[in-house]
Amino acid sequence: MKNGSHDQWIPTRREFLARSGLGLGAVGLSTLLNAGATGQAASGKGTRFLHFAPRAKRVIYLFQSGAPSQIELFDHKPVLNERFGEELPESVRRGQRLTGMTAGQSSFPLAGSKFSFRRHGQAGTWLSELLPHHAKIVDEICLVRSMQTDAINHDPATMFLQTGSQFPGRPSMGSWIDYGLGSENENLPAFIVLITKERYGQPLYSRLWGNGFLPSHHQGVQFRTGKEPVLYLNDPAGVNRGDRAVQLDVLRTLQQRQFERVRDPEIEARIAQYEMAFRMQTSVPELTDTSNEPESVYELYGKASRDPGSFAANCLLARRMVEQGVRFVQLYHRGWDQHDDLPKGIQRQCQDTDQASAALVLDLKQRGLLDETLVIWGGEFGRTNYSQGDLTRENYGRDHHPKCFSIWMAGGGIRAGINYGQTDEFSYNVVEQPVHVHDLQATMLHALGIDHERLTYRFQGRRFRLTDVHGHVVTPLLA
Repeated sequence: MKNGSHDQWIPTRREFLARSGLGLGAVGLSTLLNAGATGQAASGKGTRFLHFAPRAKRVIYLFQSGAPSQIELFDHKPVLNERFGEELPESVRRGQRLTGMTAGQSSFPLAGSKFSFRRHGQAGTWLSELLPHHAKIVDEICLVRSMQTDAINHDPATMFLQTGSQFPGRPSMGSWIDYGLGSENENLPAFIVLITKERYGQPLYSRLWGNGFLPSHHQGVQFRTGKEPVLYLNDPAGVNRGDRAVQLDVLRTLQQRQFERVRDPEIEARIAQYEMAFRMQTSVPELTDTSNEPESVYELYGKASRDPGSFAANCLLARRMVEQGVRFVQLYHRGWDQHDDLPKGIQRQCQDTDQASAALVLDLKQRGLLDETLVIWGGEFGRTNYSQGDLTRENYGRDHHPKCFSIWMAGGGIRAGINYGQTDEFSYNVVEQPVHVHDLQATMLHALGIDHERLTYRFQGRRFRLTDVHGHVVTPLLA
């Protein structure tokens, strides 16, 4: 707006507010970029949040969606077979909450596992007959039988484990690690997600690998099977790579001008994403082409490893990814939510996952990668020791149980060949060395050289972290 003959510019209310916002945005940007002063990581490459020497450089998380039954796999409880069909003692249950699926049951009959257990390895670790290949790696893994969580239903429990909160909107653990440590390979995303094809169960929402309030380039990138592993990565028909490079140069120039005008850090994140996508056009096909793997590798992972998108194929792909410096690989395998017909269902799940899970650990070790790669295997909570619905010797189901479940870890500075934690004789309550989900997250970050209390991001006036205001490092798990 001009004032009379003096041609003096007088801003309108909207223009004034917009230009004031530029100043505030610049202050915010300078704070973001001054990572050393604020404790926040900048969006550029090479950012490091190392607080001490790391034991691991990268993570592969084999997430078993739906919650595997610890009683059938890792937590041997003969008393459940001895007292088969008896009522769950109230002294054991202690009034703990139940889901709506069993709260109406008039009876809670104890159900022992249909499957036998044997001891394996130097520590004499009990393992189910369903896990013959795990028996080969029992001296490489740390089995934690005393996990606990806060949520009793799948979606909030999975959110809690993946993001540290039961409510959507927080960054996922892979995003936090990308934010804190950055990428080791500028041609591949630091955080990649793989989902077993044709295995169904609880829904998997993209918020589980989302960036939350972190800059958008920290979100996980989902790889799919088929000719286009990453959606919209390929050039449109009729556009060659040279033309695409020119287009990106023009787009970068326009976006840079927009950034200089409005100072929105998300614009720079978008520029980085476009540039990454361009580089991935050549790096992704090479990464996902496993045809050069020797026959011995396919034999190690099992015949399903030749089927792209299977759990076994994804485990093999995860190994190739960490070889190339991908920081965090998240595998999701659904189908563990066995409220009925559990014996049949869990056998099928173990056939899918047992050999490939063990093969991944063995493969990493023989390549010298296990010492710097942390592998985690487990679900979002455990299962009840009583049967949901009808109980017979051959068939039963189990409801959700958040108060105790089992996971295992291997490599990346974790003590090998140990059992940690203990549940009561009914596998209903933890009686020794409880490990909360936030403790697991804190320990994982510690293995990566990160102090979980210092990896923070300021959002809406508060400093957030993956472990919220909880969690401690479980030092006995560390080598």
